Parts: sequence; structure tokens; C-alpha cells
Amino acid sequence: MRYLPLAFDVKDRPCLIIGGGSIATRKARLLQKARARIVVVSPDITKELHQMVIDSSGEWHRATYSAEYLDLADLVIAATNSVAVNGSVSTDARERRLPVNAVDAPELCTFTFPAIVERGDLSIGISSGGAAPVLARRIRAQLEALLSPGLASLVDLAARMRSKVKASLPEARRKNFWEWVFAGPVARRAEAGQLENAEKEILAALQDWQGSPNPIGEVYLVGGGPGDPDLLTFRALRLMQQADVVLYDRLVSPEVLDLVRRDAERIYVGKRKAFHAVPQDGINQLLVDLALQGKKVLRLKGGDPFIFGRGGEEIDKLADASIPFQVVPGITAAAGCASYAGIPLTHRDHAQSVRFITGHLKEGSLDLPWGELASGSQTLVFYMGLTGLEKICAELVRHGLPVGTPAALIEKGTTQAQRVIIGDLNTLPSLAEEKAVRAPTLTIIGGVVSLHEKLNWYQAG
Repeated sequence: MRYLPLAFDVKDRPCLIIGGGSIATRKARLLQKARARIVVVSPDITKELHQMVIDSSGEWHRATYSAEYLDLADLVIAATNSVAVNGSVSTDARERRLPVNAVDAPELCTFTFPAIVERGDLSIGISSGGAAPVLARRIRAQLEALLSPGLASLVDLAARMRSKVKASLPEARRKNFWEWVFAGPVARRAEAGQLENAEKEILAALQDWQGSPNPIGEVYLVGGGPGDPDLLTFRALRLMQQADVVLYDRLVSPEVLDLVRRDAERIYVGKRKAFHAVPQDGINQLLVDLALQGKKVLRLKGGDPFIFGRGGEEIDKLADASIPFQVVPGITAAAGCASYAGIPLTHRDHAQSVRFITGHLKEGSLDLPWGELASGSQTLVFYMGLTGLEKICAELVRHGLPVGTPAALIEKGTTQAQRVIIGDLNTLPSLAEEKAVRAPTLTIIGGVVSLHEKLNWYQAG
């Protein structure tokens, strides 16, 4: 590490910029955000920079650089288009032990400007020591996407409440309290701009924390998508990093599970044919019990929790127990797997509607509205339909769908192990057996399947 990351308090302090062009103006914008008093030495100056000087109660000296101007500064930026002038500024500033930055010349700098992610008074600097500024900016863009824009409001709330919390809780409990604030419903309300409600909730929680050793936790019901971790939402990823314990399904891919906080406790509650690691009622109760222990509980499901995921049953139990929860949708298997197979679910020439159907056999029967499903101009997507595939194809043909209707099986869709098997209602069951297709597999039936060969872009399996 060449540079030591530090945060300068420059509020109302004179910061000197040598130069008045576009580069100087960009540096001045950062100083303005930090509420510095901007002093400029340059024969010419941009209109924007001039206004920033006025707004900061600063000074503009219409002159070329000379060393005596350094006496006006606590911090110096050389932003001219002259290498010689910037070098002189750096040398003179070092002699005076003033921190100096020379734009695009790391060898002349005693400090550099990092790529900054800003949320009000919360700021994150990413620096490569001047070696790879483009890479630093790329990392900044990634962090910008991950961090909620409403964090500035949360920081303001914390600043207002800090003394109240300090007076109400002993030091040993304050850290855990703030962890709860920043990871729970208070943070969500603050980020949404509901500061008054957020403040009331903090005050109420302080009373609970003063009298209770185990304040109630929260449950995050999160859709993990069909398998590719790049398909996770930003909110899903944030909550996965906050959880104390995670309950995960069989359909959650290892790559997605790897993104959960490393020290979180992991509990497998997956289901497969004729075997449930934990019965659904047990899962519902476990979510309640863990939250009552004050834990942040991540219920991680493959796909979307409200599409054949029984997420509604789980949060119904949480609501009955007055447990705070939030739901994060995920890309459902139908959308994700079809896209990665090059099969559009709707298309003007083939399908004007799409239906998601559970193909799970219950007690050996599959009672579905076959007449409706066999009508044309629609796409049928069967979840959990591998076991009943022969019956599904036969019933659709029996109710009028042409035997040559294109059909596809997508095994482990969106992952590196994805396989796409293309056939029709007549051949698909035998192809599934011949290719030894295994769950998780999605079945898509309809004219759109005929587009796979042309539109297939994801070469896997």
C-alpha cells in the first residue's frame, strides 16, 4: 500500500488550487462538497469555478503561480496544463510540509484523490495510488450499484440519535443496537425518507433493549434466482451479507450460496421427491424461533419466493407472530432459464400469453385444466414436471394440442451445467430418459421453442 487512506476535515479551511480550467473545476467540486474555502490562483477561470469560489467565501487571484500563494493554504492542488508549473508547486509545497496533489502526476503528490462513493456524510474512497485510476472508477461504479441511494438519510438519522443511544445503553450493547438499526426496518424507513417514523421506531426500540436481553430480529425472504449469481438483485446481495443465519433450499445454487456472509450459520431445509429435510411447518416455526432469538434470518429460495416457492405461507406465519420481515423478489426459473436457452416466452408470431404451471404429482395424479392448456398461441412452462412429463405430454395431445408442438427441457438452467433438450410432445419423454435428465429441470411447451436454435446465445452444457 503506497498511500495511507485518510479523511481530511477541510470545512471552512483554505484549499488552494493552482489553475482555473476544467481539471481545476473538477477538483473544486469535491472541495465544495467537503465545504472547504476555495482559493484559486490563475489568470483565467471557468464560470463554474468562479461561482464555487464565491459560494465558499474563497478568493480568486488573477495571477500566475508564485510560491508566496502557498502561505494562503492548508492544502494544495496543482491543476495547470504545465508540467513545469505543477512540478514547482509540488516542490514548494513539500518544502512547507503542505499536503499537495498534482493532477495526473502521482510522483509529484503527497496525497491523491480516490474514486469516491458518496452518500451524504458517508463516503468511501477507492484508490490505486495513481497506478490504475480507470480500475478504481470501475470499482466505484460497482459499489454505487450496491449501496442504497437512501443511505445519506440513514447517516443523518444516526447522527441525530447517537447521543440518545449513548445515554440509554451501556457500551457493550450499543454496537449490537446499531447493527440492528442499520440492518432492519429502521434503516428501510430512513432510506425511504420516512425519517420521523424511523426515529420513533428507534426510541421505542431503545426501551425494549433496555428491558429485554433478546430484542426481536428480522426475516429476509429472498429469491436467489435460477442459479447464475449475476442474476441476483442488489438488495438480495446486501441482505445476504447481513444475515446471522440462512435457511436455504435445494434449488439454491452453490455459487449463490457462496455470496452469503461467510460466518453466517447455514441450515439446509431443502425438499426433493419423497424427502423433506425439514417439513414446511417446521421451516415456518424455525423462522419464528430464530427471529425471537434476535437474529437476522435469511430465508433463501431458488427462483422467486412467491412463484411455487411457498413464500406466502412462511410470511403468513411471521405476520401472526409479529416478526418483522421483508421480501425480495428473484428472477423466476421460467424467465431465467428460458432467456438463457434463447427461448422468448412470448413472441408475436408464436405466443400472446404464457402460463406457469406446477407439474408436481400429488398422490400419483395431476389434476389440471387440460382443455385450457391445450389451446394455441400460448407458452406453457411446467415447474417440477419431470416426474409427470409423460402424462403432461399425453394429456395435452389428448385435449387437442398437435403432437408435433415444440417442447424443451432445460436442466440446471443459467448455470455452467445447463443442458437444453429440444423435441416435441411425442419425443420429449423418451428424450428425457435417453439423456438421463435430472432435476432441477424446467419444461417449456409451445411454438416459441422453435426459436431456440437461432436465438441460443448461452453456450453451456
